[in-house]
Amino acid sequence: MARRAAAPPRLREAARAFEAQAFAALLKPAFATADPSRGPLGGGAAEASWQPMLVDAIARAATRGGQGLGLGDAILREMLRRQGETPTPEETPRP
Repeated sequence: MARRAAAPPRLREAARAFEAQAFAALLKPAFATADPSRGPLGGGAAEASWQPMLVDAIARAATRGGQGLGLGDAILREMLRRQGETPTPEETPRP
């Protein structure tokens, strides 16, 4: 029988970090197709250098606190399952 335990904080953080990376990968094409000369900063080399950092920051903010795509919850459940643990109700996502 699987034991019921709260997920270790490091495991939960790893799942959320992975979700943020996946979300950033989805956002990058949207930023790549935008015309930087029409944006508030007018484009240029400096904008091109900080744009990946902006995409990553948006993705981290969107997935902070368990919000986001729900991918982090699914990953956490799978990591716990592979360790032989059952997620507690607060770790199980709401429908």
